[in-house]
Amino acid sequence: MDKKDIKKEDISQEVFDLYDDYAHNRLPRRLFMEKLSIYAVGGLTVGSLMSFLMPDYKDSIRVKEDDPRLQSETITYDSPKGGGKIKGLLSKPADAKGKLGGIVVVHENRGLNPHIADVARRAALAGFITLAPDALTPLGGYPGNDDEGREMQARRDKNEMLEDFIAAYEYLRQHPDCNGKVGVVGFCFGGAIANLMAVRIPTLAAAVPFYGGQPPTDQVPQIQAPLLIHYAGLDTRVNEGWPAYEAALKANHKEYQAYIYPNVNHGFNNDTTPRYDKEAADLAWKRTIEFFKEKLK
Repeated sequence: MDKKDIKKEDISQEVFDLYDDYAHNRLPRRLFMEKLSIYAVGGLTVGSLMSFLMPDYKDSIRVKEDDPRLQSETITYDSPKGGGKIKGLLSKPADAKGKLGGIVVVHENRGLNPHIADVARRAALAGFITLAPDALTPLGGYPGNDDEGREMQARRDKNEMLEDFIAAYEYLRQHPDCNGKVGVVGFCFGGAIANLMAVRIPTLAAAVPFYGGQPPTDQVPQIQAPLLIHYAGLDTRVNEGWPAYEAALKANHKEYQAYIYPNVNHGFNNDTTPRYDKEAADLAWKRTIEFFKEKLK
């Protein structure tokens, strides 16, 4: 059976859970394929299942690199406490007049792949100046495939990577086309980084973590930024940390909105894999852009 013939609804939740373990380095490729073989029945092969689950960047990009509505360029900024020099994609509307609110876009656990670059361009089209750093820069940059990207990112120090994204905030805040108000949006690993940036940066204007790990509750008092938090209903691994995080946010009278989207998987916003859920993703993105338009003006 070809991957085009596979429907998301025909795949059991266990398969998506296996992919989640694989995508987060909890399951090596060999063992992932071995476990996947249990579900290769009724015309399904392990190969077709693998092909179905893997991201499709070629046919999923919504805003092309050379979109004439944008000015996009790769820049390098200083990250003295992190990786030294970090490359990132800087984008803004081509017809922008006046200074814009800034958004740091933080990738998943595999570097600045084509999907996150696309997300950064989408955010820029909504009327912002965006910077999507590549935390793999010190190791040569995103290698062109996610498997190798995950292995590379696992070799970087997590605290240094956090410093790289804090430095991106400073770069954007001081950029002549930015109005000085900068927020952050991040996905998975990037969601955790967004939470930690809210802890570390008292002047952060807004933080939007998508299915991101929560910061230690004893650090919540340091948060000054308003938060818009998105969780996937089926993402039990990440969601188990939410009750304690919410209790700490409430106890410290922090400004936050949180949404748990029912019956969707971790990664539901990523439209390059079958975990994507259009209805939830469209709603979460609409809320995100509205939130940034309110907080970054």
